[in-house]
Amino acid sequence: MKTYKNIKKLANKKYFTVGEVAYILGVTPLTLRNWDNRGKLRARRNPINNYRVYKFDDVESFLRRLEKPRSSGDII
Repeated sequence: MKTYKNIKKLANKKYFTVGEVAYILGVTPLTLRNWDNRGKLRARRNPINNYRVYKFDDVESFLRRLEKPRSSGDII
């Protein structure tokens, strides 16, 4: 898994790549792609190269949903 030497650069970005979000969440890029396909964490597409990108606000709201207490029947 890739490591980011200057984590402060990530904090100032509006959009993140798959690799950056995977690093932040501690999952693999393949997991993020699967979540996107299933609608758990939707990626946007870069209009120039069609790569997946994630908005800071979307990643933040995903993390907030993970932190919420769940009932025993809820599946993320």
